[in-house]
Amino acid sequence: MKNKRFINYIITVAVLLLAACNKQLDLYPKDALSEPTFFKNANDLKLYCNQFYQNLPVQNSFWSEKNSDNQVPLDADDFLYGSYVVPVSGGGWDWSQIRGCNYFLQRYQRANADDATKNKYVAEIRFFRALFYWQKVKTFGNVPWLNTDLTDTSTALLYGARMPHKQVMDSVLADLNFAVANLPDLNTVDAGRLHKYAAWSLMSRICLWEGTFRKYHGLGDESVYLNAAVTASEAVMNSGNYDIYSTGNPATDYYNLFIQEDLSKNREAILPAIYIQNVLTQNLTRELGESSTGFSKNFVRSFLCKDGQPTALSPLYKGDDSLEAEATNRDPRFRQLIATRGFVLLNNADGTKNVFTLPQIGTATAPTGYMIIKALSPDPAQWNAGQSTLDLFIFRYAEVLLNEAEAKAELGQCTQTVLDNTINKIRDRVGMAHMDIASLVKDPTSDFPGLPVLIDEIRRERRIELAADGFRFDDIMRWKAGELIQNPETILGMKLTPAVRAQYPASQVSGVQVDNNNYIRLYTSITSRVWKDKMYLYPIPTQELTLNKNLLPQNPGW
Repeated sequence: MKNKRFINYIITVAVLLLAACNKQLDLYPKDALSEPTFFKNANDLKLYCNQFYQNLPVQNSFWSEKNSDNQVPLDADDFLYGSYVVPVSGGGWDWSQIRGCNYFLQRYQRANADDATKNKYVAEIRFFRALFYWQKVKTFGNVPWLNTDLTDTSTALLYGARMPHKQVMDSVLADLNFAVANLPDLNTVDAGRLHKYAAWSLMSRICLWEGTFRKYHGLGDESVYLNAAVTASEAVMNSGNYDIYSTGNPATDYYNLFIQEDLSKNREAILPAIYIQNVLTQNLTRELGESSTGFSKNFVRSFLCKDGQPTALSPLYKGDDSLEAEATNRDPRFRQLIATRGFVLLNNADGTKNVFTLPQIGTATAPTGYMIIKALSPDPAQWNAGQSTLDLFIFRYAEVLLNEAEAKAELGQCTQTVLDNTINKIRDRVGMAHMDIASLVKDPTSDFPGLPVLIDEIRRERRIELAADGFRFDDIMRWKAGELIQNPETILGMKLTPAVRAQYPASQVSGVQVDNNNYIRLYTSITSRVWKDKMYLYPIPTQELTLNKNLLPQNPGW
């Protein structure tokens, strides 16, 4: 049973979100949020902030990894196949959310409330502004910095130039610093609202991204952000509020973490997204069952064997002539991320079970053979379209630990103690061999042959633990590793040997294409995806460049 305080909160937010779908922020919010009558008291400030909660980065974005090396969608992504063109409009160049934040910041002082209460809601708004601006920088690089809602129609404000990436991100960091200083502690916050550890978690994520982006893209000053990532991560770690979820069942705990109906008491959930029947629900399980995507061969190869060694070095590796052989002796997360023989797909109402035997290749369920089961519940109620009540993560403790390990490694400060407090805590959940600095050996098939082995293996750990959470494309961008997208393995699936093919009805597999090594090949017209360095940034829509010449030049290569 979900906490009543969360239920009341979700009901409130759901009503506001439904209203938000039917209105657009103009010079001031319409309806009840009109300028002459609003910002009177603390409740008005709270209500205004609620509209932005729908933009929290809920980790239900397995589909967002279709443009990474982790997944192969049935329909080729136009951005990665050379067919993306500069849009006329849209394309992510929307400033209404940032304008809405600035609108609040210019008016909140009108409220009859004490300074601490006002600052709490200012902290929420600055949290969201930091999030929105970071998303703009990730997409476009240099962007205008706006700290007004543009009710002032002066040309200088409306048609301002873009500011350098680094300068914008320094302002983002200032917003985050205000948020962590002024948001309430976990134990005093209203249920479901932002608290300081959610802000520390966002700072950990953003500062790791910015620090490594600066390092690998040659912008300089990366240590400022890498140190900020460490500070933020350790604020969460040292709070004593959070831990890695485990019931002592290494074969199932990772899988079960993502099919829970109530995360409000789960210590791995720094900030959960709560869903309640007839109030606010989601559709992830249904989407996974009809996903039209699957993990790539390249992703599956990245799983270590259970002795902690890569497949190229471990005597435990059984090859990949069948899915069962490939899963044998691997990191236990393999069978908790990818459907293998015996996995229960569905518990039927009559007491029977739909049990996985062979991958449903040739279908939208498992086009690569590597079916994604993260957050795929066997509960039939969760399969009803748009009616799932499984809670999802917004910020998860495991990510913070991974951020800490990577930031420390990039700073040259990652010791065995750091690994034991981060990556090895994560591995303990599934009974995986520890990462031991003294015994690390470079994987001869590494995607990063020139990278120090410690950073290489931390990146691998992140890839596995956060698979299908929507992080991978951002990671590739910040590491300046776009060339990984061109690896032919990133669009291949499992090996379909003649022996495996013979286990299927001929009608199911007659149209399944394979390459010369019998790996499933979804796209018959290409052998790899396309990467060009211009793709580290998206282009600014042509309409915006026409309206504002100060945005020129267009991003390089576009």
